[in-house]
Amino acid sequence: MVFSSNIFLFCFLPLFLAIYYLVPFRHKSFVILIGSLIFYAWWRVDFLALIFGITLLNHWVAVRIVANNWTVRSRQWLQFGVVCNLLALGLFKYFNFGVDSMNILLEQMGVGPFEAMHIILPIGISFHVFQSISFIIDVYRKDAPPANNFMDFAAYTSLFPQLIAGPVLRYKDLASQFVERTHSLDLFSRGAYRFMLGFAKKIIIADTVAVLADASFALPNPTAADAWIGALAYTVQLYFDFTAYSDMAIGIAMMMGFRFPENFDAPYISRSITEFWRRWHISLSTWLRDYLYIPLGGNRKGKVRTYINLFLTMLLGGLWHGANWTFVIWGAWHGAWLAIEKALNMKPDEHATASRAKRVAATVFTFFLVIMGWVMFRATSVEKALGMYEGMFGVNGLGISDAFSWQLAGMPVLALVGGLLIIFTVPYAEKRMGSKIRDLHGFVPHMIMIALFILSVLKLSFQSYSPFLYFQF
Repeated sequence: MVFSSNIFLFCFLPLFLAIYYLVPFRHKSFVILIGSLIFYAWWRVDFLALIFGITLLNHWVAVRIVANNWTVRSRQWLQFGVVCNLLALGLFKYFNFGVDSMNILLEQMGVGPFEAMHIILPIGISFHVFQSISFIIDVYRKDAPPANNFMDFAAYTSLFPQLIAGPVLRYKDLASQFVERTHSLDLFSRGAYRFMLGFAKKIIIADTVAVLADASFALPNPTAADAWIGALAYTVQLYFDFTAYSDMAIGIAMMMGFRFPENFDAPYISRSITEFWRRWHISLSTWLRDYLYIPLGGNRKGKVRTYINLFLTMLLGGLWHGANWTFVIWGAWHGAWLAIEKALNMKPDEHATASRAKRVAATVFTFFLVIMGWVMFRATSVEKALGMYEGMFGVNGLGISDAFSWQLAGMPVLALVGGLLIIFTVPYAEKRMGSKIRDLHGFVPHMIMIALFILSVLKLSFQSYSPFLYFQF
């Protein structure tokens, strides 16, 4: 089940919220757990055992950590828990990738392929495992309280607004909200507004501009115009698709009385890759910093080691996104630029006092680097990405090809132009107004949002199924 579906909008969500508000507070975690399990089971019932098993394991490990009073034995329990989580992630997400990579190597050596079963990737397992790891590490570090109430902990790990595609929530940020949280008409109204904003972004912009991205990346020999339009279209699609999911997750959480952390902060206006990763997928970038970069040594072991740690963190972050060499290269690309910026002693805020021309140039160059990375991220193979790069640099000609020109009409182009305008104008408008569009409230903004929501529902009813892009990670 996905948020952008009629079954979720008109059946699951209203029924869940009705039951949620009817039961007393002490039973709300149970309602959350059951509702979340039904939400996940809509995809596959059999993988509920995996999700619930990971939850039981990590609760038990945390109990053992506390029971051993944070001694050496506690550290051993932590190591056991981390290994078990990574084994689950490795088996379900990377087993097929490992077998395929080995068979390619065997084929080059003239050896027959290795036959192995094909393992289905459970949706949301990357987010679920990362949250579980952060929980037991925080308990060991005494940064998070142990989950004394298993029902609350199970509700946290399976919380359906973010179960499939994040944000990556930490138990220490939500523990107190399971003990006490506010339910009010004002908060519910703000949550509904935020949900409708995300829904409109997904249906009106992300799904519409996806036509251009899919057509461009499907071309065997794209021209410069074909490739650049496709790369820009995917850049817009991914941003509006993923921010839409975060908006909808945050909105549903607000309707339930929860406060989720923000996951995006206008990342495409960044003036360096370092700044970009402070604005893009914030919950993941902070997770990688706190649970990977810092444990590797961070910047505490000399300059060279710092560069290596940055590179390794992003390399593993790329691999986390998917079992494909394209994701590994994408992570290495960002890791290399983070290391370069660190070596040049570039600080995220150093452009604040620079001239307007230098600030614009820095933004354009960073946006260019991000787009180049997204091409590798989107491509189905390294060979396909290299073909797109050849097209972007004019190897196959400059103009729009006949195979692509028929796509450049109507709503997809309008959505692309509109998406780019929103990306680069709204953050500056908000800065001047001193407010956030996502937090606007009042009669007029709500009426506009309701109109956009109705338009989005109508469009959804006439289009084919379109899942969120981050469901595959």
